[in-house]
Amino acid sequence: MTDISRDAAAVTGGYAWQTRAGATLVSKDRTLFHFWAPSADAVSVVLEGGMTLPMEAEQDGWFAVEAQCGAGTRYRYQIEDLLVPDPASRAQAGDVHEPSIVIDPTTYHWRSVEWQGRPWHESVIYELHVGTLGGFSGVEKLVPRLAALGVTAIELMPLSEFPGGRNWGYDGVLPYAVEASYGTPDDLKSLIDTAHTHGVMVYLDVVYNHFGPDGNYLHAYAERFFREDIHTPWGAAIDFRQDAVRRYFIDNSLLWLMEYRFDGLRFDAVHAINDKGFLEEMAEEIRSTVEPGRHIHLMLENEDNTATLLGGKHYNAQWADDWHNVIHPMLTDENEGYYQDFTEDATAKLVRCLGEGFIYQGEQTRHGKTRGEPSKDLPASAFVIFLQNHDQVGNRAFGERLTRLAPEPALKAATALLLLSPMIPLLFIGEEWGSRQPFLFFTSHNDELAELVRDGRRNEFKDFDFFTSEEHRQQIPDPNAPKTFEDSKPNFGEADQPDHAAWVGLYRELLEIRHRELFPRLEGARAEGAEALAERAVRARWRLADGSRLIIELNLSENAVQVDEAPQGELLHSSDAAAAPARQDGQLAAHCALVWLEKQA
Repeated sequence: MTDISRDAAAVTGGYAWQTRAGATLVSKDRTLFHFWAPSADAVSVVLEGGMTLPMEAEQDGWFAVEAQCGAGTRYRYQIEDLLVPDPASRAQAGDVHEPSIVIDPTTYHWRSVEWQGRPWHESVIYELHVGTLGGFSGVEKLVPRLAALGVTAIELMPLSEFPGGRNWGYDGVLPYAVEASYGTPDDLKSLIDTAHTHGVMVYLDVVYNHFGPDGNYLHAYAERFFREDIHTPWGAAIDFRQDAVRRYFIDNSLLWLMEYRFDGLRFDAVHAINDKGFLEEMAEEIRSTVEPGRHIHLMLENEDNTATLLGGKHYNAQWADDWHNVIHPMLTDENEGYYQDFTEDATAKLVRCLGEGFIYQGEQTRHGKTRGEPSKDLPASAFVIFLQNHDQVGNRAFGERLTRLAPEPALKAATALLLLSPMIPLLFIGEEWGSRQPFLFFTSHNDELAELVRDGRRNEFKDFDFFTSEEHRQQIPDPNAPKTFEDSKPNFGEADQPDHAAWVGLYRELLEIRHRELFPRLEGARAEGAEALAERAVRARWRLADGSRLIIELNLSENAVQVDEAPQGELLHSSDAAAAPARQDGQLAAHCALVWLEKQA
């Protein structure tokens, strides 16, 4: 068998990362196929045109064969009468059930070969969905606009091959393959290359906790991939005790970082990964593999609030759901679902969040589950904060954005906190122009699965007051209807309309302040504490890298608050023109935020 090197190499201007599994070009017209099928007695690779080549059995369930074929060859694996795509396919000839395609990763010639990324503390993240923008080329056209706004990183929702052409991406079943409806591997590389030439990093959301419900054949030939003694919301848990399984996902992360040149990864719902040691191992291997001097950033979504994974050794940061979950009900007065864990003593919870990071640091939730670890010793940059994201908008029954739910002055005040605190801000597509369009949950499943998903989606909301009646639940958009997808496409033409242009101006102003005043001072910034001023009104302080102090006062209540003497620093921003004079008179105006910088003498 041909030896597989694990080194990333720049070849004729391109980059290639050789993985343990999958189809690897060993010369222009020869390909090595490597396939893990521990439940199979015999495996063959079936090439385009009907040629069938038996594969040689190796140790621990691996099969391999080298074939006379090159890039562009379509192939499948055959186990008895079953034909399956390659689980490490780099690209598909259509959808998840179609043949896989041999890819030459070195055909794309990079322009941004000197790009080393940007420091983590300079991240201003813009989350988007590639499909709603018309694929990779549509996102590429958007890059200059985002760079001009002050965005320094775009984060793509998952783009691994999923069933059909419309999906959030969390139903992916071929983690190595670029979704065919979005474009080719080279199209994705062009998007990333263009972003780098504009000084913009690109992050990718990856899903290592489950596979989607359609197109996953692993159970048929690799039963050891899963463990039946532990179940997740999606079924049997992935068995990370298996070396081949660990290698499969670590290689996948390195593929995106080394071959596609992504600047970072966001790991979806790692609380559903039962082996926490795997998370440490993966981060350590990524950091030891990436070229010296190159900035690579790793983020978690983790309901467990595992502070010991954060701060840089393993992962830079975690999506701070606590931050969102306490501010959202303050803005909207909502108190259903998971918001119930955050509305009692909400002001005290916000104080803890701003002063220490996590709200839940070992306390029990309403379900009696203990959640979290102490986080006050972490830097402010260990928390990615957001007012909106795909989950917090799209998982609502009607996909409403905060512009439809919250008073505008209060939302502008919360936006100042989002963009001017030392925590890492994340925006969701359309947020910067105050879009009022929904972002809905959408799929394109087969008829049988579509019905199950539609009914399941509507039943998710049966415990919410408005949806206790079947009549109201029937109003929830059908995820599989093409209209649901079409209604979720952002209309960037709105951004130039007068009422939306004001929002764009606000975001540009706040991001200019962040770039000018905060970027040089953010590395290692830490909270100095926070305090309640009144109900829904708080003051928070952070010590910055040069010894300066950042102070933010936020009042999300409908009433002005009596306060003590104003800070002596430079007023960087007032969300309400009348708020600054009122502050000098001892009042913090309703629905406002004030931001000061006390510079080190």
